[in-house]
Amino acid sequence: MSYQKELLVAQLAVQRASILTQNVFHEKAKGTLSKDDFSPVTKGDFGAQALIIQAIRTNFPEDEIVAEEEASSLRENDSLRNEMWNLVKDIKLTDDESDRILGGPLKNETEMLEALDGGKSEGGPKGRIWALDPIDGTKGFLRGGQYAVCLGLIVDGDVKVGVIGCPNLPLSDSATLSAEIGQSGAADAETGVLFSAVKGQGATSRPLSQGALPEGKAISMRPVTDISQACFCEGVEAGHSAQDDNAEVARRLGITSPSVRLDSQAKYCSIARGAGDIYLRLPVKADYQEKIWDHAAGDLLVREAGGDVTDITGKRLDFSIGRKLSGNKGVVAAPKPIFEQVINAVRAVYAAKASI
Repeated sequence: MSYQKELLVAQLAVQRASILTQNVFHEKAKGTLSKDDFSPVTKGDFGAQALIIQAIRTNFPEDEIVAEEEASSLRENDSLRNEMWNLVKDIKLTDDESDRILGGPLKNETEMLEALDGGKSEGGPKGRIWALDPIDGTKGFLRGGQYAVCLGLIVDGDVKVGVIGCPNLPLSDSATLSAEIGQSGAADAETGVLFSAVKGQGATSRPLSQGALPEGKAISMRPVTDISQACFCEGVEAGHSAQDDNAEVARRLGITSPSVRLDSQAKYCSIARGAGDIYLRLPVKADYQEKIWDHAAGDLLVREAGGDVTDITGKRLDFSIGRKLSGNKGVVAAPKPIFEQVINAVRAVYAAKASI
């Protein structure tokens, strides 16, 4: 299959949802709640999820969806639910045909809540399953930094389509990662990028727009001739990645430049287009399990741009088990020519820890 319809719907849906998140991003009050695991959720998360699930249901009604959020807190909070409805009801693309493909605007609060609750699939090894993170990097979103709207299609356990909207990444693919970009984007630079990939068809980037899709261009990871000069990135939150272990891997590779820290799958996007080279997300504790919506689209994007993505043991990420990557530990991503050096350094770090 070429997955061209799935790609188009995913691109337009992520683009429309990104418009909503940008509206919330510039508001002082973002309707923030705390979930059971103490992670934050905002009006942007709820609204983006409702819009994307509506688009999937309109075009692929038999498909399952694994999504991060659900509507119970809105059902219990009349004020926030009304605020949410006022936020999503008028969100549309300026291109009528593109908006029609997505199913047009949500009709009422009931449809909004039903869409929000449409992401409760348990995942698994069979069938067509969309993995959705409406705002990946919510803490980055709240602090004014990087975040991403992420959508991937998994078919029989294999990621076939991946689309990521990064409203705060520089539009230029040649803008090398920096601390400034990690925190808030580049000053005086145009921002807003839509990344996409289809298995076996390469990866592309294009500007985020308010209407029809602008023309895209192929992206690829940059060649690294001296690994000691490679740029590596990691998450901002120490609770998400073992930063001391990341630093030890870099030391073993001879990398002396500090890491660039940024939230969300913007890290996958940045190395896929050659703005950085290596992404390390090493486990903070033995029993931590990654969620599939945090990696499905980015995993495909990097692999289609000429990279490899595995866990710390060198195993491919397994999206066929359920809502979590329970068969994997951590994430390592890098260009294929240097991947063996990187994964060997990771293995050496964990071998040294085990011998202590």
